[in-house]
This record gives sequence, structure tokens and C-alpha cells, in this order.
Amino acid sequence: MDTLWSFVVSRREQLLTDSYLHVSAVVQSVIIATLIAVAVAIVVYRSPFGAAAATASASAILTVPSFALLGLLIPLLGLGVAPTIVALVLYALLPIVRNTVLGLSSVDPAVIDAARGMGMGRLRMLSTIELPLAWPSILAGIRVSAQMSMGILALAAYAKGPGLGNLIFSGLARLGSPNAIPQAITGTVAVVVLALALDGVLVALGKFTTSRGIRD
Repeated sequence: MDTLWSFVVSRREQLLTDSYLHVSAVVQSVIIATLIAVAVAIVVYRSPFGAAAATASASAILTVPSFALLGLLIPLLGLGVAPTIVALVLYALLPIVRNTVLGLSSVDPAVIDAARGMGMGRLRMLSTIELPLAWPSILAGIRVSAQMSMGILALAAYAKGPGLGNLIFSGLARLGSPNAIPQAITGTVAVVVLALALDGVLVALGKFTTSRGIRD
């Protein structure tokens, strides 16, 4: 434990920088994935075939091993941030697409009929009724994607991506040296702590952005 603590103290600036880059990459990727997934879900949720096709396509992407996907992206985008963000966005799509389709499809038809009776147009119903009612389901998908992305990003060190994966890979590559195991353990624990912290932020976001009537 003394060796581990000494490593953390001596590398605290690097840890803070890598932690910031890790969280930043995940947040950016999840935001992009959310925009894409919600847009796709809005287009297809009224069609059983379209919803199934969108979900199946996102599921197919998720079955591709992360190392293989990064390997395919590197010749196209090079090393670094670009292939990392693209890979994270692709992996984050499935939970958000699936939950958005589920949330929009679960809106009570009586509510939709009442809105139509009040003269609401399609876009107004979507923005003021359907999406707010589906928001808890969408947020649940975002939370799953964020947690998944936290772990996947650690593997992006293979593509020289940002974040704590570089610390973990560097420690594993130097097994046998004095700081190798503390380095790998520190990187791993930091990823877990950041994942829990980000999930806590998303839970708080849900409480502030979900109407009390839906929560109750």
C-alpha cells in the first residue's frame, strides 16, 4: 500500500490530467451518440420494422471487438483522438437507441390523442409531450452507455487514445519493474471511481430534468 500511495502522490498531476481527458472523451462521445441515437429513434419508433432494424444495426456494431474496431479505424483516421471518439460513439449507440424507441413507444396513446385534439402539430407533440415523457428511459440508456464507454476507453490506448488506458497499458507492459503494478492498479481504480462519479452526476441530472409527476 505504501508503494501504491507513493506512486499516486508522485504522479498526481499526470493522474489528474489523464482523468480529465478520460471523462472528457466519454462525455463528448456520449453526447454525440445521444444526438444520433435520439434522431434515429424519432425517425423509426412508429415503424416496428424500422425500430427493429435500427436496434439490430446498433447491436451488430456492439458485437465487434474493440481492438478490431480500432484496428479498422486507424488506417482511416490515424492514431489518437479521432478513432477513439468514433469507436466510443458507435459502441454507445445501442442502449440509447433501444431505450429511446422504448420510451417513445410507451407514451400513452390517450395523451397523444388529447394533444391532437388540442390542435398540436407533430413537432410540438414530440418536443413538449413525447420526448419529456420518454426522458427517464432515454437517460437510463445514456447511463448504460456512459458506464460502458468508461471501460472501453481504457482499451483505446492501443490507438494512442486519451485517458487512463495509457497508464494501465504502460504498467502492464513493464511488469517486473517496481512501479508497474501500482501504475496498473491506480489506472484501473481511477476508471472505476470516475465511472461511479459520472453515473452519480447523471442520476442528479435526471432528478433535476424529470418532472415531479413522472418521478412520482
